[in-house]
Amino acid sequence: MERRHSLLANLGLVSVLLTTSASSMADEIKHSFTVYKSPTCGCCNAWVDHMKDSGYEVSTNHPMDLNAVKRHFGVQQNLSSCHTAVSEDNYIFEGHVPAKFVESFLANPPTGAIGLSVPAMPVGTPGMEVGDKFMPYKVMLMFEDGSSQVFASIGSQREQF
Repeated sequence: MERRHSLLANLGLVSVLLTTSASSMADEIKHSFTVYKSPTCGCCNAWVDHMKDSGYEVSTNHPMDLNAVKRHFGVQQNLSSCHTAVSEDNYIFEGHVPAKFVESFLANPPTGAIGLSVPAMPVGTPGMEVGDKFMPYKVMLMFEDGSSQVFASIGSQREQF
């Protein structure tokens, strides 16, 4: 009888571990994105890796006209960068936005906002690492009406993570 009890206890433990493991795997994927980029852009690939390493599911798409994609999603030219990521909720993340700020935005999207942008390609942002070089930059909040405002000011590499 004790052996049977031990076997049932072990099976119960295995069941709990499998359930916990499956739910942990589901929790690891925070959101999924489609990234529109050039097929040859190494910094875009590095940003995709940054997002995957941060728990996001990412697929890539290589459109013939990337600027048309940006216009379609409402990215203003002054906020443009090398790639455009679109979440499953249709929020836009333009350029090398650190996963930390993507997560913060998605947890509580401001009313009227369409996403975030890191305009241009500042050295030291995720995907744009060049040794220990770093350029301070701003993460911009983009709104439906085409306006924008500062979401975060990044003064050091450490502040991105």
